Amino acid sequence: MHIVDGALANEVVIAGALLSAAGVAIGLKKMDMDRLPQTGILSAVFFIASLVHVPVGFSSVHLILNGLIGIALGWAAFPALLIALLLQAVFFGFGGLLVLGVNTFNIALPALLVYLICGHGVRHLNPKVAALWGAAAGALAIAFTALLVGASLALSGEGFITAAKLAFASHIPVMLLEGFLTGATVLLLSKVKPEILGVSGDRA
Repeated sequence: MHIVDGALANEVVIAGALLSAAGVAIGLKKMDMDRLPQTGILSAVFFIASLVHVPVGFSSVHLILNGLIGIALGWAAFPALLIALLLQAVFFGFGGLLVLGVNTFNIALPALLVYLICGHGVRHLNPKVAALWGAAAGALAIAFTALLVGASLALSGEGFITAAKLAFASHIPVMLLEGFLTGATVLLLSKVKPEILGVSGDRA
């Protein structure tokens, strides 16, 4: 879901940079310094997972895991994903520096949204139900990201509308896969390390 430099209108690039800057500022302000190592680990998880690209038609797809990052970090997903995307752009040329703000916003906002939508279920219900909320978070995060990527392209010109539709369609299998992976991860963490999900004490 990395948009490359030169593909977007200047207005979209500037808006993405401003919105991401605001998200990062809030994320840093709300970040619990005691959970900084966890933030770093999850940033690395995104960095590694999204390096593996699978060709699909004219483009390619890859894991993002922003649903998992979102339910674990909340607002801190913005700085965590910014760092990972910056390193990918610098070392591997994925995306680009000019569109770093747009790419960050398109991936981090869905992470925050699923935290707000699914976070309570993941944290407070029994492990099996939490896993279902986790699966929903994983799938929804990809759906939201695909929609934002499509919107970024569509707002940059009518010539990108077809590409935006294809980008969304190509990520439907990724939604299903990420839903399964995130749900399974939440189930495991619920049993062995619930504090990563922000749980204190035993589940109901």
